[in-house]
Amino acid sequence: MVRLTTAMTRLAAGLAAFAGLVATAAAAEPEPWQLGFQPPATPVSERMHAFNDELLVIIFLISAFVLGLLLYVIVRFSAKRHPVPTRTSHNALVEILWTVIPVLILVTIAIPSFKLMYYMNTVPPEAMTIKVTAHQWYWSYAYPDKGGFTFDSNVIPDKDLKPGQKRLLDVDNPLVVPVNTNIRVQVTGTDVIHSWFIPSFGVQEYAVVGRLNEAWFNVLHEGTYYGECNQICGVNHAFMPIEVKAVSKADFEKWAAEAKKKYAAIPGAAPPAAPETALAAAGN
Repeated sequence: MVRLTTAMTRLAAGLAAFAGLVATAAAAEPEPWQLGFQPPATPVSERMHAFNDELLVIIFLISAFVLGLLLYVIVRFSAKRHPVPTRTSHNALVEILWTVIPVLILVTIAIPSFKLMYYMNTVPPEAMTIKVTAHQWYWSYAYPDKGGFTFDSNVIPDKDLKPGQKRLLDVDNPLVVPVNTNIRVQVTGTDVIHSWFIPSFGVQEYAVVGRLNEAWFNVLHEGTYYGECNQICGVNHAFMPIEVKAVSKADFEKWAAEAKKKYAAIPGAAPPAAPETALAAAGN
């Protein structure tokens, strides 16, 4: 049993590692006929995937045990093999086992679950801060550590899509972040409840009026990552995507400097797009 569990854990870890390699060569986005999670792009999502792999092993073993027990009962206590039904109505040992064993299984699941939740909710103190504000039906991003400039991010309408852009995923002004940097995300809203959700980051944080919720991520690879508001927030809920471009630290500093100047020069204007070299690398 121990060898089987170890082998299945190693297989799951290998599949996760392969998915991680795929993630470096393609954008993290929904794919046709996709099964399972998007490839992990942050340490948080990697731990979430590892925990899910452990749960799959436990679930498989429980299902196999229950199936085997059911088949044994069907065969052992069939009418032909057991013509006189037993009148047993109580068995102390069996009742203790079917109470204690599930408790032990839940404790086994709870310990790594609590550790994962603590890791997800503990923002590193040296993290860079980005403020996300949700509106019906677009996002606003602010960079308080880079001069406080702010811009809005809207979905690109179908009629304005250019070749290569993705319908209902690409936006006019994506969020740009540096790789290998701890980033604190502070999320709030101005109207109804929204949800800032990026599957490959392992981040989902509700945007609630009057509250400032917090999460964090650290993007491991340059690339373009997509998410959606997954809280039903009104008639245009389906048109509120999230696009994040992760670039090198040097390219991010160039982009931030240009964005700060642009915003200061023309109040209310959106910042420039990220440098072509950085975005070209991010798209590969």
